[in-house]
Amino acid sequence: MTDLRLRTDRLALRRLTPADLPAVTALCGDPEVMRYIDDGRPVPPSRVADELLPALLREYAELPEGLGCWALEADGRFLGWAALRPPASVGLEGTDGLELGYRLLPAARGRGYATEAAAALVRAAFEELGAERVAATTMAVNTASRRVLERAGLRLVRTFFADWPDPLPGSEHGDVVYALTRAERAAATP
Repeated sequence: MTDLRLRTDRLALRRLTPADLPAVTALCGDPEVMRYIDDGRPVPPSRVADELLPALLREYAELPEGLGCWALEADGRFLGWAALRPPASVGLEGTDGLELGYRLLPAARGRGYATEAAAALVRAAFEELGAERVAATTMAVNTASRRVLERAGLRLVRTFFADWPDPLPGSEHGDVVYALTRAERAAATP
């Protein structure tokens, strides 16, 4: 077992550690990062320290090897995280395969890091972990995230409308599911 999950041309994806608390707090406390996630509000530092980071760290022991949430680093700088997990998001409940997710600090956006990490995890899901399907969800209005999913090889599967307790601006347009199956990937790979 190693702390490094994988390396791309520019990124290292590694296990989160307790020492990442300030970086994870900054990531989840940023209103721009959280705009389309959960209730759209920054996560308070105490909740990151007491609940979120400990839950992410537990995943390494509880999930099969290769799954979990991975810190994204470029030149030793924390840029955000990317994750592969069993499907749990609204819209994916009860589906098979793995769920892809990511969060990037605003300063790291627009440089292809999210796409690079997402594509690497999609590849790993199929080639290393034997997944039959990789899926992700985002708000329909989150065009940047939708582009990342498309560039990582996932395709729009459906739009759905959930009854959110505290709807975010744009939720009236619904949420979208993107996915890629092993068979679709094989057919698209020369």
